[in-house]
Amino acid sequence: MHRNDEQTHPFPIPPSDEELLGQCRVETFTAGGKGGQHQNRTESGVRLTHRPTGVSVTARRSRSQYRNKAAALEILRKRLEARNRLEDPRIPTRVP
Repeated sequence: MHRNDEQTHPFPIPPSDEELLGQCRVETFTAGGKGGQHQNRTESGVRLTHRPTGVSVTARRSRSQYRNKAAALEILRKRLEARNRLEDPRIPTRVP
């Protein structure tokens, strides 16, 4: 299955983060790993699932849920832009 087969048309990406966040399911979780007691006890990890396309991103680098949500929105916006980018059709070459 080619990349162009899985998408029929580009999906419009909202200009503001609030509108994009409104189209997502937001989940929070304990990030775990390095960072000590604060990171292991608070739900600072953020997972965003874009409902219309099913694209899911996770951010858990920072100890702040607010910063992780902003980072996840940035990653999601980049993934949606990459999904909307159409590849140029391949031009077959002549056999030498």
